Amino acid sequence: MRDINTFISKSLDQRIKNKSLRTLKTENSLIDFCSNDYLGFSRSEELKILFETELKKYPEYRMGSGGSRLLAGNHSFTENLEQGIALFHDAESALIYNSGFDANIGLLACLPQRGDTIISDEFIHASIIDGIRLSHASRYVFRHNDHSSLEQKLKQAKGRIFIVVESVYSMDGDEAPLKQIAKLAKQYSAALIVDEAHAVGIFGDSGKGLVYELGLCGEVFARIITFGKALGSHGAAILGSKQLRSYLINFSRAFIYTTAAPFLSHLAVKSAYLYLNSRDHQSEIHQRIKFFKQNAKTGINLLNSRSAIQIIVIPGNEKAREIARLIQVEGFDLRAILSPSVAEGSERLRICLHNHNSIEEIKSFCELLNKTL
Repeated sequence: MRDINTFISKSLDQRIKNKSLRTLKTENSLIDFCSNDYLGFSRSEELKILFETELKKYPEYRMGSGGSRLLAGNHSFTENLEQGIALFHDAESALIYNSGFDANIGLLACLPQRGDTIISDEFIHASIIDGIRLSHASRYVFRHNDHSSLEQKLKQAKGRIFIVVESVYSMDGDEAPLKQIAKLAKQYSAALIVDEAHAVGIFGDSGKGLVYELGLCGEVFARIITFGKALGSHGAAILGSKQLRSYLINFSRAFIYTTAAPFLSHLAVKSAYLYLNSRDHQSEIHQRIKFFKQNAKTGINLLNSRSAIQIIVIPGNEKAREIARLIQVEGFDLRAILSPSVAEGSERLRICLHNHNSIEEIKSFCELLNKTL
């Protein structure tokens, strides 16, 4: 026990020394420029009313699911919801997981086997990295968004090959060159897996995602979509073939051995999709993205992105954190992303734009940002 406590203490002391110690914070009254609630769904009064209206249709609902979906936790409502999600995203089937993290681990830990090869972008999400580790497959990493680097790895691959990318990267806001990657996947008989967490709700007709926008639904083996970002609720789903869905139900430990999410959570997801279809939310968010880019001064190290995620690189944990603090003092909730969450020397301000940000708020935010930088 003493050795364990010493290890914990040293690890935390190192984070303090590096000025990278993470702490939890509660809600605040600052103007939101940091959350993933891109369309403002989580705070939408219209969506709350829609949810409450839907809830009245199910007076017999239970607070908990009662178990895993293979035991007592399945419901016809959930299966109908999955069918609706699949139809919306132009997929053959969908299987709901309790989070995007669970979905990525659940897919990658059970599908690739020892002797297979997984090739992933160097900036891929931590949940995907953890899933790959659990699979025991060989892993190659290609340079971020570099399809030439990807092809080099494909030439070295053995066994069944899986390529894993994000359509929009959470810490850079940029897009994967999906058309080129899909072409290489077809050329080398690889299964392409795309995490659409930060694209759903933003890109594609009615927010169906970047894969849909590019007409690649038939070229992608599996898509991971999440409900906790632009859709303002919670959970995730894996989109793919009916055969893949059946395989996951039988072999995905993250699905099999967990209590299913409660009915209220799934009703929130259904309500979010109804609201997503109710009007053109995408034009609203892209108007705000365009306005921000027009009003952020030239000369700042703003990465190229047409997503709701806008990044300003400010090397050094201490400097990035201090600039974020100065902006927070003025009433705007902006967070610094520090190493080791990103590579040392690429620390940054991660700016998230939302439909609940007024044009006036974005203008004031840009004026403060320009002055501070």
